Amino acid sequence: MNDTDRQILALLRDNSRMSVTDIAKIVRISRTTAQKRIEIMEAEGIITGYTIKIKPGIEKNRIRAWMSVAVEGARASTIIQQLRGEPAVHTLHTTNGKWDLMVELRADNLEAFDQILGRIRRIEGIYNTETSILLSTRKA
Repeated sequence: MNDTDRQILALLRDNSRMSVTDIAKIVRISRTTAQKRIEIMEAEGIITGYTIKIKPGIEKNRIRAWMSVAVEGARASTIIQQLRGEPAVHTLHTTNGKWDLMVELRADNLEAFDQILGRIRRIEGIYNTETSILLSTRKA
């Protein structure tokens, strides 16, 4: 990847529906070159998909949180398997350092969120958790 590819990725990150013609104009390359670079990045797995952004506030009662999870011994794979079956788990990351896993949780309300926390904390092999509710998100 070079600077041109990074510029294309930045534009697509802001608007995945931006036309190849508009991308080419902004990056100052031909339309064919822009299309080819996008196709190469897709083929190499750099671009793995396209998505939409939902207007903030549309999901008014949606609670999101990060849960840090410490795992006993070598039980991580079993715990990951159990967490993958939990509908409230949106993303799941393995990490190094104090916490073994970072889990993004989603719930419709605080009561449901409390129940989710209880279910996860009862999973055998989890010996500590710390949860932070996401209050707002800023674009990087």
